[in-house]
Amino acid sequence: MAKKPFLFLIGGIFALMVAMGIGRFAYTPLLVHMQNDLGFSDAVAGYLATTNYAGYLIGAIIASMIPMNGQKTSYLRKSLILSVFTTTLMGATHFYWLMFVLRFLSGVASAFVFIVSSSIVLDRLAKIKKTYWSGLFYSGVGLGIFFTSLIIPKFNQIFEWEGSWAGLGIISGILTLYISFSVIELKTYKENQQNQQFSLQIPSDKSLSWLIIAYGLEGLGYIVTGTFIVVIAEKNVLLTFDPIFIWMVVGLAAIPSSYMWSILGKKWRYVHALILAMLLQAIGICLPVISASPNLLLISAVIFGGTFMGITNLATTLCRQIDPNNSSRTIGIMTVVYAIGQMIGPSIAGIIADITNNYNSSLFGAAMVVFIGGCLLINCIPFEKKQTEFANEQLTTGKRKINL
Repeated sequence: MAKKPFLFLIGGIFALMVAMGIGRFAYTPLLVHMQNDLGFSDAVAGYLATTNYAGYLIGAIIASMIPMNGQKTSYLRKSLILSVFTTTLMGATHFYWLMFVLRFLSGVASAFVFIVSSSIVLDRLAKIKKTYWSGLFYSGVGLGIFFTSLIIPKFNQIFEWEGSWAGLGIISGILTLYISFSVIELKTYKENQQNQQFSLQIPSDKSLSWLIIAYGLEGLGYIVTGTFIVVIAEKNVLLTFDPIFIWMVVGLAAIPSSYMWSILGKKWRYVHALILAMLLQAIGICLPVISASPNLLLISAVIFGGTFMGITNLATTLCRQIDPNNSSRTIGIMTVVYAIGQMIGPSIAGIIADITNNYNSSLFGAAMVVFIGGCLLINCIPFEKKQTEFANEQLTTGKRKINL
């Protein structure tokens, strides 16, 4: 029995690897090879990324609106299959219009897999009283990024970028077989009717409004580095190693990040930890602007990888604390706002890069956006103080009752 929950967790990790680490983020290290071969501009590269994030936005909205009613396992399998096919077919075409379609559908699939697998896995972990494993589950994104950084150079050397997409698709298909038999929705789980209805109406709590705005700015800012960091490394004349190594560093740093930031959140309070993570990320984003030093680029990769999934974990946890009765609705709102930021960021950054012939202005702008988002979170501190005071009051009342 002890092994079954662990095997189930591995299936959840594989799901995030397939849809997020590969289906969504393999584009970042492959972009260099695609641009060198096809010769498309930084603006086109940004549009392709934006198309994927537009699909993620649409997928997030649809996944939040559909009353799945015990059909989560089926939706997960279908979304994974779509992710596998869109990844594989990216290597079968040189037509931009078809690439736009495939990246859009890949975005839809990744949103469904992320939302549905998170729901299934977190429900199962709560059932077996192992919710602290959630940090391990979200490490799947970092593992996927690290895996692609290892496998893509070998695939590209033998099969070029087209074969790399196809090879990643085949590997994703193999992992999907395991996921299909291991990640199963709890039969006893019943969805709350209130959570089945998605609405963009933001609850009245001011702290939640500030959190949603800050999270949207995070989506707008972080994705510039998330999309172009390997291209930035490839254009760095001082770099003496393969640019793909930068992506490997991002993946390695991302693997433990959710778990580590979760611990810091419990120790320092979630608002304080979230502010620190966003301010730290802002510094990491603009480091390549300060200097072309490869060492600074490596530090930037470590900071970026070590914060972007941690911020997601902290923000969703804080969201549940502020609005525990409607967490599904509010997390849906946050996901949509985050996705809108992701969709806008790469296009703007790509256009500016084409005009300036470098990414310095784009990175500085992205860093400022994330910095402003972190500063706005100061408005959430009063909520957490009230929460702590209430908890202390409850503890004091409980002790008095025991003494009586």
